[in-house]
Amino acid sequence: MVVPIWGRVIAAVAGGALVVIVWCSVIGALIVSRAVASRLTRISDRCVSGTYQMMIRHLHDFRRRDRVLATQAAATLLAQLTMWLVAAYLGFALLLWPFETHGVVAAFIAAGSSLFTLGFDVPPGTVPSVLVFLAAGTGLVVLTLQIAYLPTLYAAFNRRETDVALLNSRAGVPSWGPELLARTHYALGSGVSTINTMPDLYAQWERWAADVAESHTTYLTLVRFRSPRPLSSWVTALLAVIDSAAMYLALCPKSAPAVPARLCLRSGMECFRRIAQAMGYDIPDEADPDGNITLTFDQFVTAVERLKEVDFPIERDAADAWPDFVGWRLNYEDAAYLVASEVDAVHALWSGPRVYGGQPIPPFRPGRGRVPNGQDPDPLSPPELAGQDRPRRAPEPEPEPARDTETHERAQLPRVDLRRLPAGPALRPGVGRDPDGGVEPDLRGLLVG
Repeated sequence: MVVPIWGRVIAAVAGGALVVIVWCSVIGALIVSRAVASRLTRISDRCVSGTYQMMIRHLHDFRRRDRVLATQAAATLLAQLTMWLVAAYLGFALLLWPFETHGVVAAFIAAGSSLFTLGFDVPPGTVPSVLVFLAAGTGLVVLTLQIAYLPTLYAAFNRRETDVALLNSRAGVPSWGPELLARTHYALGSGVSTINTMPDLYAQWERWAADVAESHTTYLTLVRFRSPRPLSSWVTALLAVIDSAAMYLALCPKSAPAVPARLCLRSGMECFRRIAQAMGYDIPDEADPDGNITLTFDQFVTAVERLKEVDFPIERDAADAWPDFVGWRLNYEDAAYLVASEVDAVHALWSGPRVYGGQPIPPFRPGRGRVPNGQDPDPLSPPELAGQDRPRRAPEPEPEPARDTETHERAQLPRVDLRRLPAGPALRPGVGRDPDGGVEPDLRGLLVG
């Protein structure tokens, strides 16, 4: 079947439009320093996301789902590159079709030869030669930009995960806002509260949230990069920090660091809102002041009881602090829950529902170790370990000491085989010469063990 010239011209126009779309998508995704909507990248992301959702649909264990989802970011990058190359290949093939006398198959062969810089097929003519050079440049630029794109991604990922890893010791794993306040005040049982370090922590996470908001909206693939540990997540970490700030301001209005906590809250809610909007969710710029949150008052009371266990300096009752806490959390709860559900973050306390259900996972608390008699157990240790000592290995039997030595000397004396001692006057430990004037014999060959 011979396609008329006007049909091939229409195909060439469509091919040229497709090449322009590819270039706009590449520039917007890899060069422009802001979030730029691209139909090609959205299609590739949805295809990969749908494929992974089918793969984990029947995996009810979170750790198994996490292992599968850990490869989603890499698959998204490869699918994005493949989408660009395939679209460019199709576009240049359609552009070459009107100038190719051997039909559309020859046009596709020439486009592939030029796009992937193989160079085994060069069609004759001036216009086809120009198109071949453009195709070769397109393939090189797309591959080069994608390769140069990776160090930027992993640098942003490392910056993000460093602070998340540091927070795990304070807020537990998975992170939880009340746990952050409790552990900071308890200070690992040192007896000296470190709650005065919270302003510095809030300032640090204010900057962290701003950095994540900029990098993750510009390079949206970073949202899919999961933390190295299954029970750790950047979503739950940020949620824990701003929850602690909201709780601190609500319970302790006089002693709480008002300015650092408020700035951290503002930066955190902006981070969640901007990322949720970049992912396609309809999140308003300002929350409805008459709205409500899904977190219940009973859950809030449970968190207050956790603070009381470590004698946290609470200034208000839970009932009095609840309206203020609701007013703070109303600004970020919806966006945080949507992002957490979209990336299937670990189901930490106060982190919202998940697509695959399951109960929230409380922060892991290590055993309290051995507590001397008469002292109270660690209030932050699991209750089932209270009053228990860790199993100890049976001590090894000690060798029988010499009879003529004191207790404090026995641990310092070497073991000597008395049957190998030479005949002569008795020797006393620690004396170079015996009382009768004889020289002490060399005992280096007589030591046992």
